[in-house]
Amino acid sequence: MKILLIEDEPELRRSIKQYLHGEGYVVESAADFIKGSEKINDYQYDCILVDITLPSGSGLDIIKQLKENNSKAGIIIISAKNSADDKIIGLDLGADDYLAKPFNLAELNSRIKALIRRRSFDGNKSIIVNEIVIIPEERSVKINESTVNLTAKEYDLLLFFITNKNRVISKNTIAEHLWGDDSDQMDSHDFIYVHLRNLRKKLAEKGCKDYVQTIYGIGYNFKVNG
Repeated sequence: MKILLIEDEPELRRSIKQYLHGEGYVVESAADFIKGSEKINDYQYDCILVDITLPSGSGLDIIKQLKENNSKAGIIIISAKNSADDKIIGLDLGADDYLAKPFNLAELNSRIKALIRRRSFDGNKSIIVNEIVIIPEERSVKINESTVNLTAKEYDLLLFFITNKNRVISKNTIAEHLWGDDSDQMDSHDFIYVHLRNLRKKLAEKGCKDYVQTIYGIGYNFKVNG
């Protein structure tokens, strides 16, 4: 899962990024309104954590932009402003949740998991696609009730495919989702092929059908009937 953190306090930004990286998320960050606005217009995210008070602008305007762009990202406001007015304005604009500073990082993680579960998986704790069962909170995968041991990137790739099943996904989109800002440093997309090859092999060994269709020159489609 890919998260954008828009927060101007350096220490808090570092702590949140470090914690969420440890929980298996790809995390990008922005320290002010301008950079945050650029990122939400250039990239897609599963969840956006945004402070209200930012240098050069307001986090509330970030939320407005997301809604105007019909973004599918979940939005959690993280702010020292704890007045009822701020909370109501943010939620009325389209934010999904509000967490007042200071907060426990474990609680933030729980809010993110709950939000993604509601928005992407219809509130279910497990995702079932034919013989594939994924439990996101455990980062576990089973095929025909047999556990598949995947690396972190193989798991993220499978989850991204299933979340976007029956849609053509470009290699650039996959790279940005799985590696975030680091994808800009990569000269080719060969690393995607390597992870995909290994993922296919592990799934096939457990009796899983190969649902991934290669769309030459573009990317891939995780094609599932129904």
